[in-house]
Amino acid sequence: MHRRHAIISDAPPGATEKARFLVTVTGTVQGVGFRPFVYGLAAAHSLKGTVFNSARGVIIDVEGNEPDLRLFVEELTLRPPRLSRIADCTVNRVPVVGYTSFEILKSASAGENTCLVPPDVATCSACREDILSLRDRHYRYPFTNCTNCGPRFTITKEIPYDRLKTSMAEFVMCDACAKEYHNPLDRRFHAQPVACPECGPHVYLTDRDGRRHGVEDNWMEACWDILGEGRILALKGIGGFHLACDAHNRQAVETLRIRKGRGAKPLAVMCRDLKTIEEYCLMGPEERELIASPRAPIVILRRKGDFNLPESLAPGLNTLGVMIPYSPFHILLFNGPFRALVMTSGNYSSFPLAKDNEEALTRLGGIADYFLLHDREIVNRCDDSLIQVVDGQAQFVRRSRGYVPDPIPVPRAGTELPVVLGIGGEMKNNFCLLKDSQAFMSQYIGEIEHVEGENNLLDSLHNFERLIGLNPEVVAFDMHPGYASAEAASRVPAAAHVPVQHHHAHLASCMAENMTGNEDVIGIILDGTGYGTDGHLWGFEFLTGNYTGFTRRLHLAYVPLPGGEAAIKEPWRTGYSFLATFLGDEGRRHGEALFGDRDLRTMDRMISTGFMSPLASGAGRLFDAVSAILGICTCNSYEGQAAIELGEYTYAGRSQNFNLEPYQFDIANDLIIPSRLIKAIAEDRLSGAPLPVISTRFHLAMVEIVKNGSVRLREDTGITKVALSGGTWQNPFLFRRAVSALRELGFEVLYHREVPANDGGIALGQAMIAHWKLRNGG
Repeated sequence: MHRRHAIISDAPPGATEKARFLVTVTGTVQGVGFRPFVYGLAAAHSLKGTVFNSARGVIIDVEGNEPDLRLFVEELTLRPPRLSRIADCTVNRVPVVGYTSFEILKSASAGENTCLVPPDVATCSACREDILSLRDRHYRYPFTNCTNCGPRFTITKEIPYDRLKTSMAEFVMCDACAKEYHNPLDRRFHAQPVACPECGPHVYLTDRDGRRHGVEDNWMEACWDILGEGRILALKGIGGFHLACDAHNRQAVETLRIRKGRGAKPLAVMCRDLKTIEEYCLMGPEERELIASPRAPIVILRRKGDFNLPESLAPGLNTLGVMIPYSPFHILLFNGPFRALVMTSGNYSSFPLAKDNEEALTRLGGIADYFLLHDREIVNRCDDSLIQVVDGQAQFVRRSRGYVPDPIPVPRAGTELPVVLGIGGEMKNNFCLLKDSQAFMSQYIGEIEHVEGENNLLDSLHNFERLIGLNPEVVAFDMHPGYASAEAASRVPAAAHVPVQHHHAHLASCMAENMTGNEDVIGIILDGTGYGTDGHLWGFEFLTGNYTGFTRRLHLAYVPLPGGEAAIKEPWRTGYSFLATFLGDEGRRHGEALFGDRDLRTMDRMISTGFMSPLASGAGRLFDAVSAILGICTCNSYEGQAAIELGEYTYAGRSQNFNLEPYQFDIANDLIIPSRLIKAIAEDRLSGAPLPVISTRFHLAMVEIVKNGSVRLREDTGITKVALSGGTWQNPFLFRRAVSALRELGFEVLYHREVPANDGGIALGQAMIAHWKLRNGG
């Protein structure tokens, strides 16, 4: 989608005499072939002048016949290069100077930085042919790219986007590359990463001790041998390292899990092509288009019934995250015996993605057997994006490579708009910078509970600030007193630091990406844990509010979490606490029948005394409890595992959905009381009812709670807009049913499309809240 706005000063239509226009185009217009596009367009209309990159954008000084100039501007804005995103196009008439040719000038760095570097994009079909063609000088060269493809964000240090400001600066172009680079009619014209085997970066293979393995020319065959032996390969790619193994080799997959500390969390799989994916998974048109797009994300697909890959790729799930080769490295790696490879992030569990050679050898030496390295610096680490499609609508689980740093338009009011930083949360962290009416969401940072994670956050922020030319004047952060993100926020110099409640940030994030102004909406926030204003842990809230404030109208009744974090990691504790808290002695008896092999006496003491048992009211904890009671997942090896696996059972029982009744619950005053729901679930479980039936009835009860709570608040407040945010809304069954039900009741439903519903989206909400509070004197 391109935003266009053309202004022509004193330009009477229909004039045929010579005229000269000064055109400024802003947005993502560098590194996308914009200048050669302008050159060709000017030639087509017999126009003369110049074009160059500046910190403000692309500056075009062009003259010719008035009708031709107008057609030039129209085509410029209506049909720009496919990777560009025009934010604004201004056109001003200036005196004719008599240009005799059209030239592309050197870039200028002066002026305010309003230009944007584009995201990394997948290898185009033409470059793919080059690296696979024996006759081409780029044959088997893993750094092949052109104006239409390749790395951008991950190699760029500063704007304007020129080779000297990228990590390609140290590689001097050979004559052949220079000829392509300087030819406006060549597709490699001013492609800053242009390179070939003679002059560009080089790849080499080592063992885990850094000793060279084999020779450079046969790295591909050596990698095939390594993977074929069931070994683990660490591959330095575009934005960081991948850990790869043969996806068909069950032992290799299990070895990778053990070494990486991955537990049961799903592993992403890269398949040779779309046809291969269709052998394993079901793929709709929207999913196919996403996978094959230049952004090339990982897309979550339903597995086929005759799925013939190891179950250990995604234990307990009926889905698989898949992608196709998006870089020359991947394309060449798949030009051999393998049709599917595990291609997971190159890190140890919860640590940052490795991006530098020495860092990788140190951090991944206990995981990978061999390392495929290269000598080009990765400036900005950037993990793969992860998307699921629900009812034809793409929803981010993780927004990163291919999408960052493209901005998101947001509603801000005022004439002097400060640069605002939202630092993000503790899990699934990313940050957000507001500039004018645009939100720049960072790449996925991940967990920052370790020092390495916090340093990754601050280093990435520094690089991002330099890249887009911003320094925050205001910093917003989560009000949780123990969060490392709050500590990181305090280390960022700014005129003001603004604490923000976690679920208010979720609400504001959903409002912002839907371009909702500062009006009151109903927010249904369903997630795992957020520090509340009463000092307890929230996560199942019905709020009313806007950017400047909120009221908690309705929430799930509190339950003690015996052991705190231990209860989150071991959902059986939460399951027992729900039984004991809401059903008393009857619940304890059910708990003994369900969890009798556990230390329930200690649980009872902790629950009754409150020792190390914080009060929580999160939707994630309710899902954990039900999953544990059903015996689906009693211990989480990754965040949300119990809830995700519980959601999988609704699909297994899909054919019975329409004949099932939701479990009952109670709403009294401002509390959602789950006593009847928990009692029925435990009794059905103990009586042997099918798990898909129980799971589906529970999910239908959640939909009823959403409906009832929304209607109550509409009656009380008159508000008809409902915003859905929080990680629980990434449950496809719940999301689909709830949105449909709310629309049938006459509500306007706001939900996430541009940022994740999970904590990967709260940085946007934090920044928007800080902006509006300060604007209104809060």
